[in-house]
Amino acid sequence: MHGSYKYLVDPRPVAITRTAGGIQTLLVLPILHNLLHCSNRNMVMGRVATLWLVGVALTTLVAASVTPAEGSKNHHHDFVIKETNYTRLCHEKAVLAVNGQFPGPTIYARKGDIVVVNVINQGNKNITIHWHGVDQPRNPWSDGPEYITQCPIQPGANLTYTVILSEEEGTLWWHAHSDFDRTTVHGAIVIHPKLGTTFPFKKPHKEIPVILGEWWNADVNRLLEEAKRTGGEVGISDANTINGQPGDLFPCSMNGTFKVHVESGKTYLLRIINAALANELFFGVAGHRLTVVGTDARYTKPFTVDYIMISPGQTVDALLEADRATNSSSNGRRYYMAARTFASNTGIDFNNSTATAIVEYSTDAPRAARASTPEFPNLPAVNDTDAAAAYTEQLRSLASKDHPADVPAGHVDEHMLITIAVNVLPCAGNATCDGPLGSRFAASLNNVSFQTPSVDVLDAYYGSVGGGVYEADFPDEPPFFFNFTGDNVPTERWFTKRGTKVKVLGYGAAVEVVFQDTAILGAETHPMHLHGYAFYVVGRGLGNFDRHKDPATYNLIDPPYQNTVSVPKAGWAAVRFRAANPGVWFMHCHFDRHQVWGMDTVFIVKDGKTPEAKMMRRPAGMPRC
Repeated sequence: MHGSYKYLVDPRPVAITRTAGGIQTLLVLPILHNLLHCSNRNMVMGRVATLWLVGVALTTLVAASVTPAEGSKNHHHDFVIKETNYTRLCHEKAVLAVNGQFPGPTIYARKGDIVVVNVINQGNKNITIHWHGVDQPRNPWSDGPEYITQCPIQPGANLTYTVILSEEEGTLWWHAHSDFDRTTVHGAIVIHPKLGTTFPFKKPHKEIPVILGEWWNADVNRLLEEAKRTGGEVGISDANTINGQPGDLFPCSMNGTFKVHVESGKTYLLRIINAALANELFFGVAGHRLTVVGTDARYTKPFTVDYIMISPGQTVDALLEADRATNSSSNGRRYYMAARTFASNTGIDFNNSTATAIVEYSTDAPRAARASTPEFPNLPAVNDTDAAAAYTEQLRSLASKDHPADVPAGHVDEHMLITIAVNVLPCAGNATCDGPLGSRFAASLNNVSFQTPSVDVLDAYYGSVGGGVYEADFPDEPPFFFNFTGDNVPTERWFTKRGTKVKVLGYGAAVEVVFQDTAILGAETHPMHLHGYAFYVVGRGLGNFDRHKDPATYNLIDPPYQNTVSVPKAGWAAVRFRAANPGVWFMHCHFDRHQVWGMDTVFIVKDGKTPEAKMMRRPAGMPRC
């Protein structure tokens, strides 16, 4: 909690019932208004504890009042976060998990549904939850990033999130958005078509969530704290994982290896999620091709590949045809599903490992055949940037009558060129730091290294006290121009400055952002994620973006519609969206160490003129800082 007691409950009407025309308002209980406007300030302050409990209860009441659109419904979940012992790689440790599960429970819903999740923190540290890829129309209060749209949920406390599904259809995911907690606090969100509609492809026999991640034998948050103390790198993970398991190529891992049982002649929908903190990944299934039909909960024109490349934060829906004859060979019944690191910059430490799961055909074959060594997929080399680009270049929106593309193709109101860099900051005082040149590692967008405030940005904006928390002058272009992707960047370009700078957008503005990678401390790919929006990836290229020539190459017909874009190594990616979701929305690199170092900013989208174009009011029961 910051400022004064008036932020405990907003005394104005609180928006949250849904009608066909949008989300309308519901009045807060008058007793709260009276308490907050009592003439005796001391008496009010004396009642703060009681009011807080009422506010927590009201949060649940308000969330329950959000009624889904016709044909949809509400879903309710309890997420209990607490330490649970897990063993991987012959090593047991306590990790934070939801409902004792790692990965956590899958949320199932339909397009347009409301999902209400009561998060109960029984762990030993502060935590938040983000609903990755959910636009949350007008509802940044439930978006989740720590100190951006909320203060964290403290141990022993709870918070009810109202997750409003709107246009999303396909696979998304939820994860912790505090420190490095999402290593184990994450799970899938499966959004089916509305009743009466169906997939724009052959209905699969079965749907299988496939969550790609990482495992550290060490306590990853302790590694983070050590890196913050020394200014050095964060220790790399010990293994990649598939559904929480490294696979039987690792010690003590055979019994836990994830297995998929399939029947010959049937089709399976793999809902693939990259939940890793540090690794982009190549993924494939031996003996089978994958037909990509969706990415980031938006349908794509189908295309068939031997492998996919998936960045942290991204999801891919892919069809697997179980079309291998079960009597073709002794190992023709078992195939490895594998995820191997794609490292665009091999000059830095990375986890060069391959996680495996096993696809098994149902068969009456002899036991010896069923126990045969699975066939291994042919995945690209760990540093094959051409293979990664060859995959991403095939992504196109479905752009059909039922799933149209609505690309802002005419006048663009806001043009932004944002350079992405890993930088350094001076080592304070007489301390010794472990970064380059004895400095501290940092990261930046347009040479601003985002400094996370101690009060969440959304509360500051809503309470009109932003001047003490953030500055609304994030630059539209870098402060200096040079050969961004050239070799031997001068040392003076390595340094950056800290700041809590945000970009303010008018409601309805057509926005173009060009993300430009730089070679400062080594060029590499960056998965850039925007909360509250999906965007059209209208262009990509290598080298430095040319604003006079490159826009002529844009795809304004059927570009992929994503919430996380992989910016090419030593290259650029251009995205467009319309700022029609008012609120406070985080934008950051989904390599978590880069986010911690400051490769972030915030978009504040102003309210529109109509009630349906205004941000919801602050719900009761939000955590205090």
